[in-house]
Amino acid sequence: MSDTDQTLNFELSTGPVKIRLRPDLAPGHVERITELANSGYYDGLTFHRVIDGFMAQGGCPDGTGMGGSGQNLKAEFSAAPHSRGVCSMARSQSPDSASSQFFICLDDAKFLDNQYTVWGEVIEGMEAVDALPKGEPPAEPGTIIKASIA
Repeated sequence: MSDTDQTLNFELSTGPVKIRLRPDLAPGHVERITELANSGYYDGLTFHRVIDGFMAQGGCPDGTGMGGSGQNLKAEFSAAPHSRGVCSMARSQSPDSASSQFFICLDDAKFLDNQYTVWGEVIEGMEAVDALPKGEPPAEPGTIIKASIA
């Protein structure tokens, strides 16, 4: 990593995760995620949708998948592949509807390429993501205890 690389660190209920941020792919999304993490927004939120072999989704303030931060982001789609460990933004049907919800790919999901904004990739702690309780929603969802930028 270069001196300008930043990471998003999650302390999950299942263990620590380090995500390399990708402002080269999605500068607006990285800026907003950084603001949200620095403000404590993600602290205490759950992974409300975890599908084995697909992805783990979190960042909803009400834990239902229907909430957001109140600020939508313009899509920053790229050809970056949705492979295992990639972090991307969740959204509704509208391309410019991403807010605070994100997902981490548990496996390759290339059918999402060029349709969702890739903003990072797990560089340490993928085992903690894999260990998140599965379900839509899980009976006892995994939690982001603390999010921080380094």
